[in-house]
Amino acid sequence: MADQLAYKPKQGEIPTEPGVYRFRDRDRRILYVGKAKNLRARLSNYFAPLHTLHERTRRMVTTAASVEWTVVGSDVEALQLEYMWIQEFKPPFNVRYKDDKSYPFLAVTLADEAPRVIVTRNHRIKGAKYFGPYPKVWAVHDTIDLMIKVFPIRTCSDASYKRAMATGRPCFPGQIGRCGGPCSMTVSIEEHRAIVDDFVAFLSGGDERFRVDLTRKMHAAAAGMDYEAAAVYRDKLAAVDAVLSKSALVLASDMDADLFGIAEDELAAAVQHFVVRGGRVRGVRATTIEKELDIADGELIDQILQRVYGDADAADIPRQILVPQLPEDAPELEAWLRAKRGRKVTIGVAHRGRKADLMGTATRNAQQALLLHKTRRTSDYVARSQALTDLQEALDMSEAPLRIECYDISHLSGTNVVASMVVFEDGLPRKDQYRSFTVPETTDDTDSMYQVLRRRLAHLDAVDEPEDETGKRRRFAYPPQLLLVDGGQPQVAAAARALADAGHPEIALAGIAKRLEEVWLPEQDFPVILPRTSEALYLLQRLRDEAHRFAITHQRKRRKRDIGTVLAEVPGLGPARIKSLLRHFGSVTALRGATPAEIAELPGIGPTLAETVHAHLARR
Repeated sequence: MADQLAYKPKQGEIPTEPGVYRFRDRDRRILYVGKAKNLRARLSNYFAPLHTLHERTRRMVTTAASVEWTVVGSDVEALQLEYMWIQEFKPPFNVRYKDDKSYPFLAVTLADEAPRVIVTRNHRIKGAKYFGPYPKVWAVHDTIDLMIKVFPIRTCSDASYKRAMATGRPCFPGQIGRCGGPCSMTVSIEEHRAIVDDFVAFLSGGDERFRVDLTRKMHAAAAGMDYEAAAVYRDKLAAVDAVLSKSALVLASDMDADLFGIAEDELAAAVQHFVVRGGRVRGVRATTIEKELDIADGELIDQILQRVYGDADAADIPRQILVPQLPEDAPELEAWLRAKRGRKVTIGVAHRGRKADLMGTATRNAQQALLLHKTRRTSDYVARSQALTDLQEALDMSEAPLRIECYDISHLSGTNVVASMVVFEDGLPRKDQYRSFTVPETTDDTDSMYQVLRRRLAHLDAVDEPEDETGKRRRFAYPPQLLLVDGGQPQVAAAARALADAGHPEIALAGIAKRLEEVWLPEQDFPVILPRTSEALYLLQRLRDEAHRFAITHQRKRRKRDIGTVLAEVPGLGPARIKSLLRHFGSVTALRGATPAEIAELPGIGPTLAETVHAHLARR
């Protein structure tokens, strides 16, 4: 393969002004759209020697057949043009979004003559004002039931409204007190519009004004001995408090902000968008992003903000946006959003206080969403079948790998070396067949991998019958169709040597390197690159992550057990002091290397007890 691309422009041909560039394939389809403050500087990164490029960037530029660019007048114009072209052409190598459309919204149809409040999943109702999303449909209905006690607005259908207005008879919901529109014959269209405006203002964050007003009216009615009116205001105030109790005050009461919690790995990212209005979380939007190219965190945040606010109304853009990391072109994004909103917008990072706490909550939700996304991908039957078929083709196997075993090595600075073996059958974990290994003496990770695999493969020759006399499977009896190791070429070479020495070359072998998600095969100079959206890659990634988790868990349990056993023999050391030593030193080896003075520095351990601990470990 040539190390340079045939369509590479000459250095002097690329302008140094800001602009937007597009990579196209031979059919003129746009593969990737990007923006740059300096087109020459940015594009030179793509035309570096191919062997220095990230694997997925190399796949994009080798798939492309041409590159072109458009110079614009400013960085903000570049941002706007990039967003417009991504929305229009949907390039396959740009990040792709999967918005969670399952959440219901509360909507007020402001474009109607008599606006009504509805529960909907339709985001395209003309002139409607949306609130939410809400986690459950019943949560929206509960909110509406409470709100119409305070702000009696229309809830009936358009057909019921038209029939009531034509006949002069109240609509059925109005007859039973469930509709407060003009069709209930209790208010005029103008009076109803004023109530709707208060309804929208309350949900938009102006809740304290209504609480104060209702409280004042209740006290005034009670002072005037109009107890029936006071009771009505009391019930409305209780309804307001009930609505507010469903969304705790998380920031200052005058704070309008959007927070974005993000969790990502090499293949995907999960975004939790917390909508805070009037200091309260008014809604949460969940988004999953498929990453085809390896992009920096700042660029990912840039793309997320473009996606969220590209088609947003001015009223839906808050004055403050909090993100985990500032994108490189944050000033340009602020200028773009300021032009859309008509007022100042700031983009910042929450470092401390209540904002940082809320950002931590959003991030934890994103981590859970990413884990759920990956689990669903591998637990779905169709996805699992596709993953196994894709693996068979990508690794050139004669049959689909119905049983896959994955191995990982874990150690603590070269000590406490352990290994894990996890088993997936038909794309699902078989936790009853997980195994852990202890490696007492080893030179490095590759030697550890060789030892562990030789020990496992020895069981294939030791068992002639795969089932015992009771009909149960014998331990380690069935060979895997695919043996997967966590690592790149060195680990794969060690595993291949173990298979050859054990006499089992028929077992397919592969390694997955975490940094670039490359799949390495024995005696291959270049890795297999699976598409980022490939079900096969998701399955391999989950296998690798599960093996790593199992190895780390085993190592921690073993380390705690060893330390606890040794220290429990020391006179005067109870569970609390043992826990303190464990937390401070981490291992018996580290504790054995400490001096009595260093041990005595811990609270609750005096010089005499420190000497006893040191002497006991020295004797052992």
